[in-house]
This record gives sequence, C-alpha cells and structure tokens, in this order.
Amino acid sequence: MPLSQDQVIYALTELLGADSVISAPAEMAGYLSEPRRRFTTKARAVALPRTVAEVQRVMAWAHETNVRVIPQAGNTGLVGGQVPLFGDEVIVSISRLKGVRDVDAAAGHMTLNAGTTLEEAHQIAEDAGMLFPLHIASQGSARIGGVLGTNAGGVQVLSYGNARELCMGVEAVLADGTLYQGLTALKKDNTGYDLKDLFVGSEGTLGIITAATLKLFPKPADYETAFLNVASPDAALHLFAQLRARAGHTLTAFELMPRIGIEFQLKHGMIEHDVAAAPSPWHVLAEISVPEGVAPGALMAALEPAFESGLVTNGAIAESLAQREAMWQAREQMSEVQSREGGSIKHDVSVPVAAVPTLIERGVKAVADVVPGIRPVPFGHLGDGNIHFNFSQPDGADQKAFMAGAEPVHKAVYAVVRELGGSISAEHGIGQLKTGLLAEVKDPVAMAMMRSIKSALDPKGILNPGKVLG
Repeated sequence: MPLSQDQVIYALTELLGADSVISAPAEMAGYLSEPRRRFTTKARAVALPRTVAEVQRVMAWAHETNVRVIPQAGNTGLVGGQVPLFGDEVIVSISRLKGVRDVDAAAGHMTLNAGTTLEEAHQIAEDAGMLFPLHIASQGSARIGGVLGTNAGGVQVLSYGNARELCMGVEAVLADGTLYQGLTALKKDNTGYDLKDLFVGSEGTLGIITAATLKLFPKPADYETAFLNVASPDAALHLFAQLRARAGHTLTAFELMPRIGIEFQLKHGMIEHDVAAAPSPWHVLAEISVPEGVAPGALMAALEPAFESGLVTNGAIAESLAQREAMWQAREQMSEVQSREGGSIKHDVSVPVAAVPTLIERGVKAVADVVPGIRPVPFGHLGDGNIHFNFSQPDGADQKAFMAGAEPVHKAVYAVVRELGGSISAEHGIGQLKTGLLAEVKDPVAMAMMRSIKSALDPKGILNPGKVLG
C-alpha cells in the first residue's frame, strides 16, 4: 500500500531532521515549476540532504517503500526534467551539498560537491589561477550536478567541449541507496566500461550525482572579441572556416545572431546602444582566447583576409572589458528578449556544422508556410552546429492563439533537422517535454538499450519517473 502524505513527511523528518524537509505548498512552490513555467505539478515534499550519506539514506528508504524521487539541482532546466510529473514524487534537492573536495591546479582538475553552483566553480578555478570553461546563461543558479545530469553545453564548447568532455569522474547515489564511487583524475584507465557517462546526460534517471572531478585549463592572458557583420549564415560558415584555420584552438567562441534579435533588445531597452558597427542582416560574435606569452592582435590578423575579401562587411572590435561585456550581453539576451515581443516558439537543435545555413534557410521557409508573418530569430553556436531555432509571433498576433499553434511549427522544424542528420535536443535535454518526440526519432535499438540500462540500475523505476524514456 502506498505511503500516505503524513507517513512520507514523518519518514523524511526522521531521516534528515525537520529543518531539511519542506512540505507546505507555499514553501515548495519554487521547486515545483521550471523557469518557463510549462510544467507545474505538486509533490509530496522536498528533501534537502546536507551530506552524501543523507542522500543514500533517502534513496534506500525510497527504494524500500516504492516512493518516487525527482533529483533537483539548481532548477534551471528548460524541458521539465527536474520537476514533478505525476504529483506523488519527493523532490531531493542537492542545493545544500556544496563545497570543494580537492583542487590540483598543476594536474588540471578539481573535485566539487554537486550542489556547488557553476558560478562558484568558476571562482574556485579562478582562485587556483585556472579556468573552468563551461559558461551558460543560468550559471549563477545552475549547480554542478544538474550541469552534468543534462550534459550542458554553452558558448565555449567549440574549444573545450560540453559538460561530458569536461568531466573526469563522478560520484553518484543509485536508486537503492548504494554509492558509485567513480571520482577519478586518471586520463587513462582501460578497465572496462566508462561508467561516468551513464550518469552524465541521464537527467537524474539513473542516479543522483553527488560530486564530480572536473577538468581545469590554463587561464588565458586576455580575450580578443569582435562583433562582425556578415550577409548570411553561409557567409558566417565561410568566416568560421577561415578563422578556425588561422586561429586554431584559440578560437573559443563563434556565435551567430540575426539582426532582429539586436533590434528587439534596442526596442525594449535591454542594451544601451547598438553593439554592431552598423546594421547588417546577420552578426557574428567571435572571440579568441590569448594564451600567456602570445602577442596581442591575433584576432585582427585572423580577420584581415575576411575584411579584404568582403566576407565581413563591417565590424566592431572590443577595446575594453566594458565593450566585450556589452557584446556578450547582446548575445546572452537573445532568448530572453523574445518573451518581451510576445509568444516565442523555441527549438534547441543541432546539425552538422556545414549544414547550419541549410537548416536556417529551409527551416525558415517551412515555418513561414505554416504561419505567415512569423518572425524567425535563429541564433547560437554555429561553431558546434547548435542553433536555438526560435520564432516570435507575427506583429499584432494574439499570443495565446500563436502559442496554441506551436505543434505544426515544431513538426516543420524537426522534419528539416532530421533530414539533415541532426538532433532534436542539442543541449537542453529531453526531460518531460520531448519524450514523445525522442521515441519517434531515436533508433529503436538505442531506445531498447537505454531502457535496459534504466531497468538494471533502477528496477523499480523510482528515479525521475516518466522523464527521458517516457
């Protein structure tokens, strides 16, 4: 027989103490909705363990009593993977599981508890004279456990890779409360399966990450940043090839943006002035990280052929930290500003880098055929093929009616993505938003393998039920 609400709260209080259990609806509210508020479902309670041992005790109890558990880190995910689905779950928040276990700058790694925020991880690396290069818009709230659980990407994947590539090892509590002790700093270890990759990107469906060993890199001496004008995504792709050939791994960011996104920000007062040298149909934010001992001017030298050939029609070079920050602010606000323009239908997709211009051209046409007057705002990480293919409502349209018609827009975009050999989720994950779509597009053998892994590690199906696999 399922436990009653009172029995759940009593048991959690016995395991963790009264100050580590939240059960009042008003106090739980912040844990129940994700940032876009698409999903809001009640939960039995929120548990706030302070130690790994307490996480183990909660999971051992949940396994024994068949109580379903939602692992939650910073609650910044955009596909509902970290919030309840059925209404009878217990949320286990790792927000109190913070702190540093080890930093070894010379060897290039640090081990952090999973509740440490990404911004705190940056500061820990900075204090050691090193760089942890994973940057996302929500880094002040996002926590290491969630960053790894969703395999977060960000703006420097081009040179450093996504969360999976930055992770050397993890510690995780399994569904029955046992502890997988996979923290390691070894660069070579051929002793069987690389089990950490089961947990990175699993969105809390296989275990609760409690700590991780992460790679550190030499801190650049400086950054050289430019906001460039190009005629089209195809021109941007050619520019990327030229810059990559001339700058190599020091090209750490290459972001594509449409002019409409800048105009939105100017209209709504989100930027003080136009960061571009002049209006252009498309813009590129390019940045080179200058290693210690390298003379300045690498970015301008790399750009010279592009200016001479007309591939870049104009550009602004950041001459101060304030100018660099203003350029990045314009990029980072591309998604947020669309909410001020009314309804926005969003997609987080990826295709092979060479196919990005085709994706944008064909995707825009396909969606315009569905919703005449729709305003495309595709932007993102051209250098790794990840485009946030968003569409703002037509001028004067009714927002509710526009958003109610999102499904045909999704189908049009995903059809093009699939034809180009792309992915329907590049860096946001599957959560509860895309489970049906995943079942449609994923190789059936791959789906069967994932279900087998889930069944082996969580035979009762109590960890993040209904997420990813549906």
